[in-house]
Amino acid sequence: MATQVAVKASPRSSEGKVLKGRDLINIGIFTAIYFIIQFVFMLCGGIHPALWVFMPALDALFAGIPFMLMCAKVQKPGAIVIMGLIVALIYYVTGMFTPLILVMMAGACIMAEVIRAVFRYTSFVGNAVAYAVFGFGMCGSPLPLWVFHDSFVAQIAEQGMGAGYLASLNSLATTPTLIAMFAATFVAGLAGVYIARGLFKKHFVKAGLV
Repeated sequence: MATQVAVKASPRSSEGKVLKGRDLINIGIFTAIYFIIQFVFMLCGGIHPALWVFMPALDALFAGIPFMLMCAKVQKPGAIVIMGLIVALIYYVTGMFTPLILVMMAGACIMAEVIRAVFRYTSFVGNAVAYAVFGFGMCGSPLPLWVFHDSFVAQIAEQGMGAGYLASLNSLATTPTLIAMFAATFVAGLAGVYIARGLFKKHFVKAGLV
């Protein structure tokens, strides 16, 4: 009898870890919301270089809501990888970012997936840390300013950016700014999760969304 129960339970257990059609729909919806939020801040980067350099931190602060909703709806491996890579591929295919965005997003997504798995997907702390790490993926956007500085600045100049913008951009290409970008992104990610949790309690739980 025990053997029969074990055999029956095993498929259910494995089935619960596989993404289904409904899961993919939820991932798609929340990925679209996430993309819209962070795309707005990316556009703001054209106003001043500092807004672009710290765009990942702004994304992390305000995009925690769709991320945490997705984590609540899809408690299975692969959700974060799909969300992150869809966003990265959109930017890369449209020629807006260098391949670094793919590398950074892939690394950040894998780390976030591991964190969620360690905390078994239902831990608020685990999802919070996963989101803070996930934010590093978008650091692949301004990262070429340091990795490919000369060629990257020359490319921007060819695209018609003004001298004032380029001067400000060069002034930001320092090691302290690079460290600050990553640190601000992580801290903003944690703050964004707490903002999302506050909204969960006030609105989402009452609406039966989670």
